[in-house]
Amino acid sequence: MPVVWRDSKMDDRPSISPAKYAVHIATVIALVLLSWLAMVAVHELGHLLAARLTGGTVQRVVLHPLAFSRTDVLPNPSPLTVAWAGPVVGVLFPTLLWLFIRCLRIGGAWLFQFFALFCLLVNGVYIGIGWINHIGDAGDLLRHGSERWQLITFGLFCLISAAVCGRGLESRLRSQQAITNASGRQLALLVLLLMITVVVMLWCSPVD
Repeated sequence: MPVVWRDSKMDDRPSISPAKYAVHIATVIALVLLSWLAMVAVHELGHLLAARLTGGTVQRVVLHPLAFSRTDVLPNPSPLTVAWAGPVVGVLFPTLLWLFIRCLRIGGAWLFQFFALFCLLVNGVYIGIGWINHIGDAGDLLRHGSERWQLITFGLFCLISAAVCGRGLESRLRSQQAITNASGRQLALLVLLLMITVVVMLWCSPVD
C-alpha cells in the first residue's frame, strides 16, 4: 500500500472566505488611490519649495483630483531647478521617510514602503518616458535645457530603486496572513483618509 505524505502545515491553514478576499482587494485599491493623491501633493511640494528658494513667485498650485496637477510660477528665475525639484523631491521624500520609519522599527512600516515604491515607479516612468511626447515636467525639462539622456537616466535610477525598495512587499501583500488579517476597520480607515484627502484637494484647488 503506497504511503501518502501530508503536510501538517497545509492542514493547519485556516480557510479564507470570499469576504476576506474582497476586503483585502478593496484595501489594496484604496491604498493605491491614497498613494496617488499623496504622491501628487509631494511632487508639487517639490516645485513649490524650489520656486520659493530660487526667488520665484508661486501663482497657483493645482491639486484637483480630476485635473492634471501643476504649480504655476511667475516670475520664475530658475525654471530648470523648479522643474527638476518636483520629481526629485517626489522620490526622495517618500524613500527617506520609509527608511526612517524602518529604522525606528515602527509597526506598519510596509505602508510607507508601499508609498515609496509607488512614488519611485510613477515618477520614474513619468520622467523616463514622458520626454517622448514632451509630457508635463518632462517637456519643461527639455525646454529649459535638460538632455534626453538625463531624463532617461533618472527614470532608470527610479525603476532600479523601486526594485530594491519593493523587495518582500509583493509577497507580503499576497500572503495568506495578509488576507486573513484584512479587516473592515483597516479598509474603513483608508477610505476615510482617502475621502478627507479628496475633500482637502477639492477645497484647496478648485477647477476653473
